[in-house]
Amino acid sequence: MTKETAISACYVSPSLSTEQFVPDHCFMYLISGSMLAYDGSKEYKIKAGDYGIARRNHLAKYTKQPDNGAFKKIYILFEQEFLKEFNSTYKFQVENKKIAGGIIPLNNNVLVENFIQSLMPYFNDKGTIDEHLLNVKRNELLLILLKANPELANIFFDFNNPEKIDLESFMNRNFKFNVSIERFAYLTGRSLSAFKRDFGKIFNATPGHWLVQKRLEEAYYLMDKKNKKPSDIYLDLGFEDLSHFSFAFKKLFGHSPTDLIKTKKNDS
Repeated sequence: MTKETAISACYVSPSLSTEQFVPDHCFMYLISGSMLAYDGSKEYKIKAGDYGIARRNHLAKYTKQPDNGAFKKIYILFEQEFLKEFNSTYKFQVENKKIAGGIIPLNNNVLVENFIQSLMPYFNDKGTIDEHLLNVKRNELLLILLKANPELANIFFDFNNPEKIDLESFMNRNFKFNVSIERFAYLTGRSLSAFKRDFGKIFNATPGHWLVQKRLEEAYYLMDKKNKKPSDIYLDLGFEDLSHFSFAFKKLFGHSPTDLIKTKKNDS
């Protein structure tokens, strides 16, 4: 989920990922601080001691919340190759049961808490763990998670790619995510050409044009009706910087976000 995953599949970090596509199942444990997580359908408030699974081939974004303490979390990735090898040994059964949501919160379990404590001595000064030790610890964690939550086998050991799904519903839920058109196509079970063709039939617009307009309309609503500031919303709406957001907003509505806020203040 971040560049750090190229170094190790397990790390402790004070930072949050800016990547919003989850390429591999990921266990996350929040050591300290608090954050909000959003998967396109639901927002989750996460505090120190909470943990869960971010699912492969889903979208998720995280927002660190302001507080007085240090922010620290542990990520442990379960790549497909690792999971296939694990299940060739343990042979958990998959029921092909559909489980909704890109984020799966898990209930507190003493075995997980003990596991986190046992993990701490293995981290080096870069916040990673030696690969040989890591695989032993990942096996241990996965067995603990499946013992407490047997239904997770239907998530971890489903190795299929996304199926073709309702494109209109998916895009209306996930337009705020700043990912590529190719990624949206993959997640809806389509080739890029099929995605563009279906998208045009449904929305009568290109994906790029529709996404910008949809995000800007949401921005207008949040500033006009919810009194949000541009600096508070542009990242959540999929814009990479404030100046690009302001330029696009003015191009669509004929006035800048600042002008909208000034007009609201004058009218009140």
